[in-house]
Amino acid sequence: MPETPHVVAICGSLRDESVTRTALETALDAAEAEGGEAELLDLREYDLPAYDPDTDDEAEDAALMTRKVREADAVLLGTPMYHGSYSSVLKTAIDYCGFDEFEHKTVGLLAVSGGSFPITALEHLRSVCRALDAWVLPHQAAVPRSHSAVRDGTFTDEDVAERVRELGREVVHYANIEPSPPTMESEENVGAVE
Repeated sequence: MPETPHVVAICGSLRDESVTRTALETALDAAEAEGGEAELLDLREYDLPAYDPDTDDEAEDAALMTRKVREADAVLLGTPMYHGSYSSVLKTAIDYCGFDEFEHKTVGLLAVSGGSFPITALEHLRSVCRALDAWVLPHQAAVPRSHSAVRDGTFTDEDVAERVRELGREVVHYANIEPSPPTMESEENVGAVE
């Protein structure tokens, strides 16, 4: 593990009162308490147009964001669940990234849902990360029934809060895990290297 692992969290929610942001901040607080250095990449602060490989070099904010992801030792991806998957703003941010940002990097996943457990959003993110040869933590955090689990920016459900804090601790603990061999998904991911 690096002496002070640098963890960045990408918040895939644009809402002002975002439970996803609250959860990521909680995970980052735990990462710092575990000895890491933490940074929130709030996508409200980045101008990221829909990804177009013909013009991606014109998106200055994308270059800043991808540099921060590339330089991190570990990444937390947080999203609200929209229509059974992760948010379009997070998808756009990930589309600007590739193997340079994610290959052999430790990634932790967090998803928020107004209803029950947001399993499909987490599964979809896990598949994307595998296609980029990231090492995704087995532990993942979910905030189901978010309107009652978090009130006024504070967790009211201590069990859920502890699961989120554990994600922050584990992403620091495993920030420098040995790379795995390429996955079948990454070998088929020709769009990411063209």
